[in-house]
Amino acid sequence: MERKYTTSDVFVFLLCLVSILVLVQQTECKIGGKNSTKPSTGDGHQIINVVVLLPFDTEFDYSRVKVAPAIRLAINSPRVRSLIGNSADMTIVKEFDSQCSQVQALKFSIDSLRLEEEVDVFFGPVCSYAAANMIRLMSHWNKVMMSAGTPASGLDNNLVTRVFITATTLGQVIADVIFNTFQWNTTAVISADREGQEALSFCYELTLGYIEQIPGGLPKQRSQTIWRTDSTEVIKEKLSSTVIPNARIVVMCASGDSIRKIMLAAHELGMTNGEYAFFNIFLFDSNYFGDVTWKRGDKDDEAAKQAYRSLMTFTLRKPETPKFEAFAAEVKERALRDYNFSFDAVGEEVNTFVGAFHDAVILYALALNETLEEGGNPRDGKTLTHRMWNRTFEGIMGNVTIDSNGDREADYSLLEMTDIENGIFTVAGHYDGVAKKYTPVPGVVIDWPGKTPPKDVPDCGFKGEFCIEEDDTGFTVMIMMISMVVVIIVAAIIIIYVVRKYRLEMELANMVWKIKWEDITFNNKMDKQRKLTGSRVSLASGESGQSVWGGNQQIFTVTGYYKGNIIAIKKVNRLRVELTRNVLIDFKHMRDISHDHVTKFIGACIDPPNISVMTEYCPKGSLQDILENDSIELDEMFKYSLLYDIVKGMYYLHNSVIQTHGNLKSSNCVVDNRFVVKITDFGLHSFREPDHAFEPDEDDSFQYYQKRLWSAPELLRLPEMPLGGTQKADVYSFGIIVQEVIYRESVFYVANVDLSPKEIIHKVKQGNKPTFRPTLDRSTCPDEICSLCNRCWAEEPTDRPDFSQLRIIMRKLNKQNEGRSLVDNLLSRMEQYATNLEALVLERTEAFYEEKRKAEELLYQILPRPVAEELKKGKPVTAESFECVTIYFSDIVGFTSLSSESTPLQVVDLLNDLYTCFDSIVNNYDVYKVETIGDAYMVASGLPVRNGDFHAREVARMSLALLSAIKTFKIRHKPDRTLMLRIGLHSGPVVAGVVGLKMPRYCLFGDTVNTASRMESNGEAMKIHISSSIKKILDLFGTFVIELRGEVEMKGKGKQTTYWLLGELKDKNGLCDFKYQEIPV
Repeated sequence: MERKYTTSDVFVFLLCLVSILVLVQQTECKIGGKNSTKPSTGDGHQIINVVVLLPFDTEFDYSRVKVAPAIRLAINSPRVRSLIGNSADMTIVKEFDSQCSQVQALKFSIDSLRLEEEVDVFFGPVCSYAAANMIRLMSHWNKVMMSAGTPASGLDNNLVTRVFITATTLGQVIADVIFNTFQWNTTAVISADREGQEALSFCYELTLGYIEQIPGGLPKQRSQTIWRTDSTEVIKEKLSSTVIPNARIVVMCASGDSIRKIMLAAHELGMTNGEYAFFNIFLFDSNYFGDVTWKRGDKDDEAAKQAYRSLMTFTLRKPETPKFEAFAAEVKERALRDYNFSFDAVGEEVNTFVGAFHDAVILYALALNETLEEGGNPRDGKTLTHRMWNRTFEGIMGNVTIDSNGDREADYSLLEMTDIENGIFTVAGHYDGVAKKYTPVPGVVIDWPGKTPPKDVPDCGFKGEFCIEEDDTGFTVMIMMISMVVVIIVAAIIIIYVVRKYRLEMELANMVWKIKWEDITFNNKMDKQRKLTGSRVSLASGESGQSVWGGNQQIFTVTGYYKGNIIAIKKVNRLRVELTRNVLIDFKHMRDISHDHVTKFIGACIDPPNISVMTEYCPKGSLQDILENDSIELDEMFKYSLLYDIVKGMYYLHNSVIQTHGNLKSSNCVVDNRFVVKITDFGLHSFREPDHAFEPDEDDSFQYYQKRLWSAPELLRLPEMPLGGTQKADVYSFGIIVQEVIYRESVFYVANVDLSPKEIIHKVKQGNKPTFRPTLDRSTCPDEICSLCNRCWAEEPTDRPDFSQLRIIMRKLNKQNEGRSLVDNLLSRMEQYATNLEALVLERTEAFYEEKRKAEELLYQILPRPVAEELKKGKPVTAESFECVTIYFSDIVGFTSLSSESTPLQVVDLLNDLYTCFDSIVNNYDVYKVETIGDAYMVASGLPVRNGDFHAREVARMSLALLSAIKTFKIRHKPDRTLMLRIGLHSGPVVAGVVGLKMPRYCLFGDTVNTASRMESNGEAMKIHISSSIKKILDLFGTFVIELRGEVEMKGKGKQTTYWLLGELKDKNGLCDFKYQEIPV
């Protein structure tokens, strides 16, 4: 940016030159004639004379009436007095009106040296042009000059200390933010001059400071001056010629009105759509710069509001400390008292110029104090000035740092207009002047109009030079052909994707894996009638003889026949299944799995309460069964063969869509009739995830820790182990199985140490050095196996091999068996013996269990199952108190008249049909049928097994189901007549116990039974009458619809508030919306 000098500028320069020559000669004579000794007071104090050179015009932000009170406040402050109070006194001898004029400032500076009192320090002037020649004289006269202005870069390296911003430091800040933070390299510069006012030179100086920081300088075509009198059309022409063809980032310095005109012109040119970014230099609130918001109350407000989204502002970081606020109040008070000037009357605040001059006095006092303490000359301006440089002190505006060039390192802020409606700027980031670092404000994101920062250079260049237009027909044809090929390829890919997607969706929708429970047949018919209860312990449980293998711990899974093939059935601990997309995809993946060493997935049943997974059945049991059966001898070759089968199965899983097993252990490695090991119990993690709300709490049981002995330490340390685990965790589990196979001891066998599973898990989780692992004795274990195990169960997962490496290792160990070298004769005899023995044991076992089942079934019909189990064990059943249960009573309205119209056999048939219907419904809920007396039906929940607060919900749901069923019930001999059911419910404490030895009965006692009966007798036909106690519990679930009946007089109870149970809310899938809350204590 070039400055043009007019004839008046040359005239002023010549006038200044002549004045300097005359006045300097006179002044030097006067200075030379003075006594060189420093004036002092009678007590030996040095007198420091101060001259203030500031404009008297109150329109200036740094006028005398605004700044001088702060200088006087600093001179008389306790801090300055404590620094120089014992050695010197500072006093202002003269305040000159600099008028921001080169001639006046020079004249008054020379006049001050001709005063009777010798001047030691000058405060001011601020204007760069007024101070330029004066600074050179101060260097010649060896005087101290301090200013909070003179920002021009040409005044560097002189004996002037600038405690305010400078063009050089500000230019470095802007360049650092634009070039380094935002990574832009090409900018344009605009300064707006307001002729005859300070903003003219001030903006010119500041933008020039930035231009000097641009590497290689700024080309002339990328700088522009906008005049105050320019119209919008003229501004648009200047932007079109300067900015649009050369840059996308614009740095500006202008008044608020000029900025608005520039932004409006840019908006009309389409430069505020996100392709350009505008940065304005607006250091502080100032009369010169005026209103910087877009609001003017005219027709252009709406356009200006949109344009200002592309505008950001560099400003000084404003001090907002209580200390500065107290200082501002003192300045206002002193200005009114000493200069009859009121900040509040003109609507101004104490600005940073005022604070900077105050800090200048403190800085001078620090340097003067050090000079006097060292016996130096307080009149030596050069010494005092250099003491003030390259130091940091605490000023009224915070920490003040003066660099080695005598300039202040100020802090700046980058503002963005977030509240566009009100024109309010928000700080987007701060720049630390000392650290030279820009830091964004946390939580504040710059709202770029284009959502992202604009590009430094357009994609096609400023003039389209990067986008080549080719007129050659051949080139055009080639481009078209390439485009067609690309379109065809893309279309083919899309078609293939759509077809595959369609097939996938069809397969997911068909649910070919779904098996109905009724389609499974059982050898034992009762297995189908009762709910699936999971694994059944074999005869070897310690209660009834030997297992098939002759051992004592073999476990059989529940089995059944599906489409003529025997299958293994494993229960999933869930009350219901939500068929999400993830679950359906998991089932598809399981159907796609097929390998010789992985059990085949048959399907799954999702019908409550028989939710289960069906897989291929392997009759030889699990690898754990074989290892624990001492009657089976396994030589080294046999062991390697079993381990190699596991490795091949896991290698396949890890390279399939399943990817991990998550629960690899010897009991999940099953053996088929050919003694081939297959991996089972993998995949379906989203389906297998247990329903924790109904899962028994066994986190501290023996079984809980026992089944985690195969788990890797990194999984054990997690708050909740993931069902899928990791591939490296599977390798660790395989290492445990290897030791288990080699030693044929219990899992995680540690020689000569008796530890519980809980203690073992605790030691493994600790991860101490050396790590705690199972026993590996090289005297009994081959070196290759020891090395294999140590690598597999390494503490660091990354140190463990993967199954591709393990497959190579096991192939080397299993060379003899790789070509099916097992002795066929030995295998055949073993299979024949095992098959015959299994058939014999199974036959006798089935006969035994059939008789046992019949006896137990009769007992369970008389007494609750838990009570019957206690009696079977020979334990006495004592009466037990229950804190809260729910009791159901019902009878048939008009049963007496119906009985009188029917024969006894018809009444018996009616009651039998009715109670058979009721019993079939009751079996679906966690309730106990207590008794039936005539047409009365009594049911209870919450005993003999407590179920928390769920007893109320179970009885309520059962009541709604019975009320629904009675509507469709048909009387054999009176099919046109409908039965009317009357139901009463109540919750409360009871005592329950077995009464009698002959035909014992499980009876309930307590007032709760009577109240429930009263609720039924005071009810109405086809309604469920409930008490307030059960209503409170049902309200906790948030799903039941209850209506207040009011107060009802009950025999022996007085008036009781009762309710009608109307129904229960369902979700969109027809399921109950469970919302359970704990009862407050």
